[in-house]
Amino acid sequence: MMSTSTQDPDALGSNVLTIALIGPEQQRRTAVAIALAGLAAGATREIPLYPELDDVPKLLEDNYDVVIVDLDSNPEYALDLIESVCANSTATVMVYSAKQDSELLVRCMRAGAREFLTQPFAPGAVAEALVRASVRKPAARPAAPAVKKTLGKLMVFLGAKGGSGVTTVACNFAVSVAQESKQKTLLIDLDIPLGDAALNLGITPQYSTVNALQNSARLDSNYLDKLLNKHSSELAVLAAPGKFAQVQISADAIDKLLTVSRQDYDYVIVDAGNRLDLAGTALFEGASTIYLITQVSVPELRNSNRLVSEFFGASGLKLEIVLNRYTPRSLGVDEGHITKALTRPPTWRIPNDYATARRTQNTATPLSLEDSPISRVIRQMARTAVGLPPNVDKKKKFGIF
Repeated sequence: MMSTSTQDPDALGSNVLTIALIGPEQQRRTAVAIALAGLAAGATREIPLYPELDDVPKLLEDNYDVVIVDLDSNPEYALDLIESVCANSTATVMVYSAKQDSELLVRCMRAGAREFLTQPFAPGAVAEALVRASVRKPAARPAAPAVKKTLGKLMVFLGAKGGSGVTTVACNFAVSVAQESKQKTLLIDLDIPLGDAALNLGITPQYSTVNALQNSARLDSNYLDKLLNKHSSELAVLAAPGKFAQVQISADAIDKLLTVSRQDYDYVIVDAGNRLDLAGTALFEGASTIYLITQVSVPELRNSNRLVSEFFGASGLKLEIVLNRYTPRSLGVDEGHITKALTRPPTWRIPNDYATARRTQNTATPLSLEDSPISRVIRQMARTAVGLPPNVDKKKKFGIF
């Protein structure tokens, strides 16, 4: 039984609380509901299942003052749920458990929980926790955060052939976008299973794109954030797996990943390698720009011609052709032949500077962090993509292609 003083219905004063009680296991949940009964706690809604993380914002539309979560049914998911609740509301989060686990207690507090209730409850424990919650309750509820009306801009890098340099260009472009725009920028490596964007950027990831795609049902802003690595340029990176991964990727999983990413980031850049098999996903359909990376060689120009004519020609997608490792009149091919092969003039020409490119790859230092003919062109690509004017001074000084 609870002590008379803390069980007094007036203990909460006039600050009556509304409570959501989330617990898949009925017996433990019922024990909490009984403890809440008679405590002037206001309406208590029992929720017999853990909600999907995507559904948490809708659940919280009822403006609960307290959310009480069963920890024992699935501790790892419960921790994710706690984080999601704390990120989307000012409710006091409490957890209940039959275990006295100090490590789990610390993890709960780090996730945002304010009270850890151990079953069976000590006399007065629940009532005292509610009193503390009533003190934390804001006098007036904050206005709902403004909903982002538009999704972030999606830009996709695709190679006409393996070895075109897609990853090098995409990584340096992403770093430049992050630096030039000063806005939230994310690079996603979808060149599975052999993508090496992380290697180019000197990052050792713990999680990868595969984690996001295999757990698309629980993928939301909080879960995505756990999978990302931050580069020194402030670029966020979702890397390809470091080990060879056999994984079946569904179009729905890719669409979910792109939607969640674009809700959180102003610019989302995707290294798609030469994976034209992703054409049926939102990767290409939702892209504001597709950068087709090719080189001046017969096989690549032939592939580029087929892609432009058969895939991009009538699609209405904004396509920009990038000649990588470009040397004027390479192999005796002049501008006229290049334009004819591509069916249009190339948009960008990144000059050939093998020594600089190899040195920066070996040191995992992005080209865009140095000053070189290559970095100047990629920086101009980035400035154009984010709506900034060309860097006139540098253009006059160095003579951009």
